[in-house]
Amino acid sequence: MAVEQDTRSRILVAAKGALLEVGYANLSTRGIAEAAGVPLSQIHYHFGSRQNLMLAVLDMENQQRLARQAAMYQSNLPLWKQWQQACDFFDEDLESGYVRVLMEMTAAGWSNREIAGAVSTQIQGWFDLLAEVAQRSAERFGSLGPFTPEELAALAGLPFLGAEAVILLGLDESKIAAGPALRKIGELLRMLEEPPERGRSDEGPVPRL
Repeated sequence: MAVEQDTRSRILVAAKGALLEVGYANLSTRGIAEAAGVPLSQIHYHFGSRQNLMLAVLDMENQQRLARQAAMYQSNLPLWKQWQQACDFFDEDLESGYVRVLMEMTAAGWSNREIAGAVSTQIQGWFDLLAEVAQRSAERFGSLGPFTPEELAALAGLPFLGAEAVILLGLDESKIAAGPALRKIGELLRMLEEPPERGRSDEGPVPRL
């Protein structure tokens, strides 16, 4: 059993590396098998097809990061610091290749209903988590204004998906300031959570008249 798990893990790692190198459309299961050092038959035995293999890669990568994010949101950090941490995670996920895996499989899902359903389930998990965070914020602050938790989850999550798309296209901060803009939202949250004392400003006490 341990040998089978090791083989499966090696195939998943090799598949991710191949996707990052050539993209989903150009993937070869034979090339993945060679990179993993296993017979081609092992890919079919463990995953059945290239599509199932790459969805397994996405599931592995996604679940690790979703668990990490859920643990962070369960912490006692203020919401604005949690947002900053989420931005740090975002940078890490770009560097690790997770975002590329997600975007490649998302694009594949546009013309394949089965892939679309699987990827949608993965993405939905993030928005469900954000809705839980919004609901806890409502209980803490007493109101979410005109928004439902699900609507706030959409407002919080969609900018990250958009940023991922443009960054992978090569539109860096000199063209579209996606990363800095996301971090500035954390500053807005800090202003809401830690408003300045009345009668004071950054320049010091307001003089009495």
